[in-house]
Amino acid sequence: MNPLKKLLVEQIQNSLGEKMTAIKQNINSARESRDNETKSSVGDKYETSRAMMQMEVEKNQARLTDVESQLASLVKIDLQKKFKKAEFGSWVETSAGNYFISVAFGKANIQDISVYCISPFSPMGKALLGKRAGEKILFRGEEMIVHAIY
Repeated sequence: MNPLKKLLVEQIQNSLGEKMTAIKQNINSARESRDNETKSSVGDKYETSRAMMQMEVEKNQARLTDVESQLASLVKIDLQKKFKKAEFGSWVETSAGNYFISVAFGKANIQDISVYCISPFSPMGKALLGKRAGEKILFRGEEMIVHAIY
């Protein structure tokens, strides 16, 4: 097992938890603004403002659902599993960098090591899935070699 993977998962979970808290605050703020909007003498302005706040609530609820889905996916990762091929939950070390096939989180740094946290449905994720150490991948015209899978 790659000991850094556990640290990486914890870092992603913490970051997503913070993001979830901020989104919930945005939702509550937008709801309060919407509900506290007083009816002005110009009725259209009142309705437009309330509709805009409702759209903000809905946009943030969609973001919240996405973050909750990412957290639920992370929980499914078995940190003790020994991987023989690249699949969901694996850390893939290549000649072009390190990839953690999990959730679309982007670049993370763990103890000065850069890791790209990618979805298995992303173009790179699809290219890596099923590959084993020693195999070559051609991605966007660039050849890379899979060195190890944890």
